[in-house]
Amino acid sequence: MTGLTPENQAVPAPAPARKHVPELGPQAKPKRNKYAFACAILASMTSILLGYDIGVMSGAMIYIKRDLKINDLQIGILAGSLNIYSLLGSGAAGRTSDWIGRRYTIVLAGAIFFAGALLMGFAPNYAFLMFGRFVAGVGVGYALMIAPVYTAEVSPASSRGFLTSFPEVFINAGIMLGYVSNLAFSKFPLKLGWRFMLGIGAVPSVILALGVLAMPESPRWLVMQGRLGEAKRVLDRTSDSPAEASLRLEDIKEAAGIPADCHDDVVQVSRRNSHGEGVWKELLLRPTPAVRRVMIAAIGIHFFQQASGIDAVVLFSPRIFKTAGLETDHEQLLATVAVGIVKTSFILVATFLLDRVGRRPLLLTSVGGMVLSLAVLGTSLTVIDQSDKKVMWAVVLSIATVMTYVATFSIGAGPITWVYSSEIFPLRLRSQGSSMGVVVNRVTSGVISMTFLPMSKGMTTGGAFYLFGGIATVAWVFFYTFLPETQGRMLEDMDELFSGFRWRDSKNKNKNSGSNQEVEIGLNKQ
Repeated sequence: MTGLTPENQAVPAPAPARKHVPELGPQAKPKRNKYAFACAILASMTSILLGYDIGVMSGAMIYIKRDLKINDLQIGILAGSLNIYSLLGSGAAGRTSDWIGRRYTIVLAGAIFFAGALLMGFAPNYAFLMFGRFVAGVGVGYALMIAPVYTAEVSPASSRGFLTSFPEVFINAGIMLGYVSNLAFSKFPLKLGWRFMLGIGAVPSVILALGVLAMPESPRWLVMQGRLGEAKRVLDRTSDSPAEASLRLEDIKEAAGIPADCHDDVVQVSRRNSHGEGVWKELLLRPTPAVRRVMIAAIGIHFFQQASGIDAVVLFSPRIFKTAGLETDHEQLLATVAVGIVKTSFILVATFLLDRVGRRPLLLTSVGGMVLSLAVLGTSLTVIDQSDKKVMWAVVLSIATVMTYVATFSIGAGPITWVYSSEIFPLRLRSQGSSMGVVVNRVTSGVISMTFLPMSKGMTTGGAFYLFGGIATVAWVFFYTFLPETQGRMLEDMDELFSGFRWRDSKNKNKNSGSNQEVEIGLNKQ
């Protein structure tokens, strides 16, 4: 099984415990662990909250503008402010999850978003609506950070990419639900329609709060609290074999500073390890070269995911389709639903490719497709803008390239951002490190969302997409030169991987990793 070989382990020199590996069996690939699969689904449901809000706001803002008689600047602030507000949740989620655990942080995220959705649904004016956005934004910030962290920590290495991509799957499912909600409530009276669109978002958070009762706590968090007995029971259920469960427990104990020969159910762990104290100093002030590289990789992948304009397309797709020539609300909302279908379909494809193709090839192919789509979209919208009459080929091309853009984004850059950033941080730094990535993600998204309409007026909508295409080109170069392949590697191996990675030999490492692992396992068997 990939990822469980001695060469991948962070522990140097002779490690007798690695003798557990032969029990795995070298031939058959293990079936997906159904219990880990169920845990990943329940945890990832938190991401529906963000997806629904993004999707529903794209249509609701049409009716909010008419009902509350607000201008484009206020609409932009309304759409993008949730991302800024989510910084509070993302920044607090790392420390909160270290204190109360990953599972109860998910409950907290759902409860906060529930309150925010109700406040937005009952908002009598713009100021009250903005307050509801603030509360919902804090809940979204918690959800965005905790879902991929929990899923990465509970998943076996063989299917971690598949399972950790689930948050992005549910973001897309939420976007799709939001688009459908727009279409369903668009025929309601003006004062009721948009309020139903926003208020119904409270329903997923209730389902989430009930579902979380069936989830175990993260085994890595349990070890950090010294609760080894509980961690072992969770690992036994979420690993592909008893041998892998033992190996994962040994690696987590080492990362937490617990002696390998300690087998008590409950042990004392230093406050510094169990509650994340000193983490910010280790991340920002005195990072090791490997940690510094991990930080740059996590921040870079989150920045470029949003700076390439995906939230502008998803949030303002009705406006983009109006620019492209679709005139009625119904036509714009129908085209937007088509965007949601394409986006959701391709993210489902991506989940099955992550652990087969690998992170790097999928990410580079995805971003390359985004660059081409953005260039063609910018060109076709510019032709429409400069023409006095309707240019049908440009209209069709604009709609088609919006679809290809969201498709290529969803097959790589969308899910891999969350998968990659949740698996590369060392155990003790994972919560706060992941939260920093989410902060960058939401800040960038907020800036893009709030500036897209003014930018479209200043440089035309086509010019805005040329800009996004240029940013995506820079992103491709960054990903190619800076991000090593993490497919099949244990979470505890990342320090070694990042400290030794050089982009010039990345192809050789990717090609040889599988064969090297097989050789090492074979040697252990002899």
